[in-house]
Amino acid sequence: MPIIKQQTHTSFALSLALLLACSAAAAQEEDESAVGISGALMEEVTVTARKREEPVQQVPVSISAFSGEQIEALKVRDLQGLSVNMPNVAMDDIGTTPGVANFSIRGLGINSSIPGIDPTVGVFIDGVYIGQNAGVVIDMFDVKSLEVLRGPQGTLFGRNVTGGAVLINTRGPTDEFELSARAAVDGNPNGDGGLNYFFMGAVGGPVSDTLNARLSLYHNDDKGWFENLYDGSNYGESKTTIFRPVVSWHPDEDVTLLLRWEHTESDSDGPASQNHTNGSGRPGFFVNYERDSFDFSVDAPGFLDFEMDFVTAQVDWDVPFGNGTVTNIFGWREYYHDSYADIDAQPVWLFHASSIVDQEQFSNELRYNGIFGQANVTAGVYWFDNEINYSENRELLGIATGGVAPALTQNGGGILAVESLAAFFSMDYMLNEAWSLNAGIRYTTEDKDAQIATLTRNLNNGCVVYEGTCNYDFVNGDSWDAVSGKLGFTYAINDDMRMYAHWSRGHRSGGYNLRNTAIDTVNLGPGPFDEETVDSYELGYKSELGGRGRLNAAVFYTTIDDMQREVNLADPFAGVVQVIKNTADADMWGFEVESTFALGSNTVLLASLGWVDPSYSTVRFDLNGDGVIDGKDEALKLPRAAEWTYSIGLTHDWLFDSGSALTARANYAFRDDAFYTDNNLGYLLSQEMLDAGLDYAMSGGRWVFSLYGSNLLNDVNHGGDTQLPAMIGPVPAGGTFSPLIKGRIVGFEVTFNY
Repeated sequence: MPIIKQQTHTSFALSLALLLACSAAAAQEEDESAVGISGALMEEVTVTARKREEPVQQVPVSISAFSGEQIEALKVRDLQGLSVNMPNVAMDDIGTTPGVANFSIRGLGINSSIPGIDPTVGVFIDGVYIGQNAGVVIDMFDVKSLEVLRGPQGTLFGRNVTGGAVLINTRGPTDEFELSARAAVDGNPNGDGGLNYFFMGAVGGPVSDTLNARLSLYHNDDKGWFENLYDGSNYGESKTTIFRPVVSWHPDEDVTLLLRWEHTESDSDGPASQNHTNGSGRPGFFVNYERDSFDFSVDAPGFLDFEMDFVTAQVDWDVPFGNGTVTNIFGWREYYHDSYADIDAQPVWLFHASSIVDQEQFSNELRYNGIFGQANVTAGVYWFDNEINYSENRELLGIATGGVAPALTQNGGGILAVESLAAFFSMDYMLNEAWSLNAGIRYTTEDKDAQIATLTRNLNNGCVVYEGTCNYDFVNGDSWDAVSGKLGFTYAINDDMRMYAHWSRGHRSGGYNLRNTAIDTVNLGPGPFDEETVDSYELGYKSELGGRGRLNAAVFYTTIDDMQREVNLADPFAGVVQVIKNTADADMWGFEVESTFALGSNTVLLASLGWVDPSYSTVRFDLNGDGVIDGKDEALKLPRAAEWTYSIGLTHDWLFDSGSALTARANYAFRDDAFYTDNNLGYLLSQEMLDAGLDYAMSGGRWVFSLYGSNLLNDVNHGGDTQLPAMIGPVPAGGTFSPLIKGRIVGFEVTFNY
């Protein structure tokens, strides 16, 4: 694995720290405030990190927050578009099945597209927890705000947020008429692939004195960024359509009912699977490409067809008790996908796989927030019900039949039912004008029941779990109880600066592996595996620099007990075996710095720096596969824990006497290389991302014309680096299954706002 020299990182970190200090001083000497798009970047975002609306700088948590205007200015299309721009944060698409989140914060992440594997980073849309990773990395539009919280958030957000939480809040209707439309086209300037077309629109406003409504529409027609060298065709095609009606009803001044329904339909190609030399030194037998190229050749283009409905109903009732608010949020989500992928990443049929996921979840949260003297109190109860039906079909060695049919099939999957109940309490108590106590506790009980059909026990019988034709060789149920909590203090140095320190605990749920392919079901079977416990100690600093910018920093120490890992093992019979075990305990040290500075009236500097150093303290599983558990296993690096992340960007406005404005922006971001597999054979390249844009806003700002580019350095990125066996049956294989992420993109956009 190529490692960038530590001296390079240290030199850059010191240079960036010096630049931050100089920029802070310059910002404090500047009397003028930024305007235009630069002004939008300077605006402080209102967040809901503590289940109530408050300015981000008032929240004693390490958090990156973006308003809808900032997201639009930065031309962010989906969560992956911000993946490299936040310290110690990676929000990647796993790539095996497009749209499946593979998020990691502070070195805590997963490498899995297996449904039912709970994330370390929870995603919440309009206050509703999303109970699986599929369908998460989707197109973002008409968003009010995005919040990324680092560290365990178990008190207020529950289980499965041991690494952090991503909160997406969409726009609702207002009391004024609003109309906006946006059209864009972009593509690969290298000449490969086709063009990518976007249309986004929203209209809303008052319907009556008590009723407001909004309708948002989104359509994306992507002709494919890649070229499949197998036949020279465009690859990566997709069509996505989303509509989101929202209704807000105010029967009186104390009660608000907000109803949202989002419907999504998407059809796309399967992953752009690259095969390159694996960590054992074995190249792909039929084709083998350079890891730092976009070359690939697959005989099966694959597909992903998914449909999703998502409904939320939120009631806010202002009550005199504690001058507080009672909030109830009900959520329902139904997700279905059918997919097919070329896993061998070769122009011949060695290992193809299809899957069907049918998920339905219900949730309800009832909470109260109020103020009693010096105490701001939040308390509530939460219920979550989730059922996942998963089917997988592996089609192996079609090369033996001349590509007519697979010579061997393996079928299986399973059904997982989850029910969770929780009660929580949180309090922020002002001890005096400077000091406040932050404390919270949450109790959760969770039941899981699994019925699993092992793939390697269903050979050539064509059974389908989704249709109820497979026999289950594993039926089991288990339950887990957990107490999460937080205790800390905040100290207000003055009106602009504050420090905080806290301990927080979170849990990641135990569970079952629905994709069981191990022949040894006794030692490597589907579970149950136990829950994971994370304790984090954090010291942070936040400054508003007299209203001329923001400078936030945090240092942290994290311990992980019973670390829950998916271990990927190359296998000549199943192709790949994925075993989920509580493999180890680990410790992590790290820090992050994030800043926004006004350099003059029309120039804004954005910068960030993150570092994390994880290591195993105890290992309980043979991670390197040498047959023994010893110091060699403990010496391995944790997967998806990039040591260094940093970014720096500038935005400048030129204002004209006509009232129009021209804005130029550029941002450079770096993320260190990282291992992908627990045995450290698979790894991900370091990322250097350069984005830039030029926006011209006509007088009044209703029309905006934009040129933009992302990943202008054409850096190669993979969603994963799964190691393939030297042989699949009697046929040579080797190399990797490494789904490619798009490279350089340039585009043009027109925006209209009324």
